[in-house]
Order: sequence, then structure tokens, then C-alpha cells
Amino acid sequence: MKARQILTGHALRSLFGQMHGGSFSVTYCDSTTQHFGDDEPQFQISFCDDSLLDLLHGDMLVNFGDAYMDGRMDFEGDLADLMSLALRSGLMSATGEVKGLAGTALRVVGKLRSLNHEKENIAHHYDLGNDFFSLWLDESLTYSCAYFHKTSDSLEQAQQQKIDHSLRKLRLKPDESLLDIGCGWGALVMRAAEHFGGKATGITLSEEQYAGASELIKARGMQGHASVRLMHYSSLAREEQFDKIVSIGMMEHVGKANLAEFTRGVETMLKPDGLALLHSITVLKEGPVNGWIEKHIFPGGYVPTLSEILSHLTSRDFRVWDVENLAPHYRMTLDHWSERFEQCVPLVRKKFSERFVRMWRLYLRASSAAFREGVVEVHQILVSRGQQSGLPLTREDLYSSSKHRVDERISLVGRERCSTV
Repeated sequence: MKARQILTGHALRSLFGQMHGGSFSVTYCDSTTQHFGDDEPQFQISFCDDSLLDLLHGDMLVNFGDAYMDGRMDFEGDLADLMSLALRSGLMSATGEVKGLAGTALRVVGKLRSLNHEKENIAHHYDLGNDFFSLWLDESLTYSCAYFHKTSDSLEQAQQQKIDHSLRKLRLKPDESLLDIGCGWGALVMRAAEHFGGKATGITLSEEQYAGASELIKARGMQGHASVRLMHYSSLAREEQFDKIVSIGMMEHVGKANLAEFTRGVETMLKPDGLALLHSITVLKEGPVNGWIEKHIFPGGYVPTLSEILSHLTSRDFRVWDVENLAPHYRMTLDHWSERFEQCVPLVRKKFSERFVRMWRLYLRASSAAFREGVVEVHQILVSRGQQSGLPLTREDLYSSSKHRVDERISLVGRERCSTV
């Protein structure tokens, strides 16, 4: 046993010795503590048992993540600082392609898919319960990158601003039909109908989201203007066309092998001359989702590169009009979510377990670190089906006096609806 401890200690010291650009301390199973870096420690790692040699075999990202979840190792400080340091040192990657001692056996993503399997993957993450997500998301239950006008904006403000920013990019007009693919709990669908005058339809594979969104739409008396359906986009592609389409945070779930099918579906559902806004997390280098994320958080997921998305779009009848990188906004969003999550940890622990709490904490902080280090981004891409003739010459309508324009549009929609009564 003593020889095993010594071997494990040497291996771990060698691994941590490769982490440069920060200061931290590590306490090993024999209670000895080693300091790395020249400054005061940003964080401290503690190992809680002496059977840790298995961490250094196979997929180390999965092994270390599971060890933290299981309490075999502990941590003091911000996990995002550890993840940032690991990313900068090449010991961790946003994809499964990691170099050096942390090299992993790549997981195969983009497997052959059935609708039932895809629904199971969605349910794994999104059907944890509306009461769980309502603990730490904003009031609208918007579970995607917010849009901050200033750093002091509340999460509620920033999420509303993201929705309005997205709908303004689509230049949604009263009585135009809008489809939201992967609509979540319906915040954008309701906003589009209530404040922009659109006839909005959302689709989702999550039964929890469908039930929650349908209940909210009914409670607000919006059944004639907004609706949500529990269905796959491929089924809808055979039935209807829409003036405008938006998809926020959904492309990451279709899988690499199905990106072409998704793009074809958007083309089929979008009317000629119509506009679509596709909002997706992207990575700089192509590769599968790292093993721990794929195992615990987003099974079956795949984060594409920007060039992959654009290649699929330009291979169809799409014209690209605008590409915006919202990466700084997503890091701020994740930091807000993390803060809110920590405030409700006792409730989450009671509902699930300490292991679940650690899993979600690691997921949120690792994601924040990935955006901090620039290895993960998020892009909004505005496209038209065929040549578009109605777009303004500049982007001034998106950014100048945006609140005034939204208020003015709300007033206009209200007058139009009153005139039809």
C-alpha cells in the first residue's frame, strides 16, 4: 500500500507540475502539501483516499471529474480557476482531443440516431424538473446565453435583452409566423407574440418544458397567438412553412452526423425570402465533446465549429447576412447561474444528492472557464432563404434606441389588436 501511495504521489506531482501560469496547492493522502507557483494559492486541491492511481489511466477528464463528484478529491476556491489553468496548460480541452498526460480515448459522437434515443438524451438534461431549473435560472426560465448592455445588468434584464435582440435581428413584423426550434420554456415564443405581434410556435422534445410552456401560455391567455408542440423538427418540416425561424442553443444537440439534416429542415420550413437566426455554442477546433460532459451532462451532444455551421448553410439555399460572437456574454451568464446555483445548494442537495450538486457545480464552472479562455464561443448567424431584399442597409435598427423601438412596437401591436376586437 505504501508503494502505491508513493507511485500515485509521484504521478500526481508530475501532472500538476505541467500546470503553468497560476498558483495553487495540493494536499496528498499522506497529509503532505505541495505548493505550485510563486504567489498566494488561488485554490487548493485535496485528495481524500490513497487509491487514486486509477485516475491516471484512460480518460483522465472523466476520472478526475468523477473523483470530485464522489468526494474522493475535494476543492477550495473557484473551480473555474482550476479549469482555466488546465486549459491554458493543455491538460484539458473543450473537445475530447487533449494532449500530454491528459490524453484521452476519444468518444464517438454523431452516432446513428433514433428519435427515441434523441428524446432520451434531451430528457437526461432538460427533464430534471421545472422546479430545479426555476431555482437558479431567471424568471423567464431562459436557459441560454444572455445579452448584457452593461456589466451591472441583472440576469433578468440580460435575458430579456437577448430575446429582443434576437427578434429584432429577424425584423419580426406583426402577423408574421415565427418558429422557435428548441423553444425551452417558451419565453421567446411568448415575447414574439405579445410584444412583436408575431404568430409564434415553439417545438421541443422535453416533456417538462412542453408542460411548463403550455401552462404559462394558457395562464397569460395567449393561446391564439403562441403555442408549443412536443415534436421533432423533422416531423414539422413535412407540414408547415414559416416567415421567420429562430433556434437558440439547439444545434448542439443534433450531433455532428445530423447537422446537414438539421440545416435541410430549416430550409424546408422557412418560406422563400424568409429569415432564420441560428444561435449555437461553437468550438475553435473540431472534435467530440469531452468525455465527462458527454457522460454526465449532454449525452449525444456535439459542439460544432463556426466553419462547420457556415459550410452546411452555404451548401443549401441560404445567404449569410450577419454573424455575431456573444462569447463574453455567455461567460457572464454562466457566472450569474453559478452564483444563483450556490445559493440554492441546500435545496438541490435535498432534491437530488451531494454528488449531483458537485456535478452541476463542476459543469457550470468548467463552462465558464472555457469561455474565459476563448476555447469555446457562441455565435448568432442570420441567414435568408434565397436572396433577401427587405433588410436595411445598416445595423442601426438593432442597436440605436433599442428600448424605444421595442416600446413603440409594443404600442403598435396593442393598437392593432384593439382595432380587430
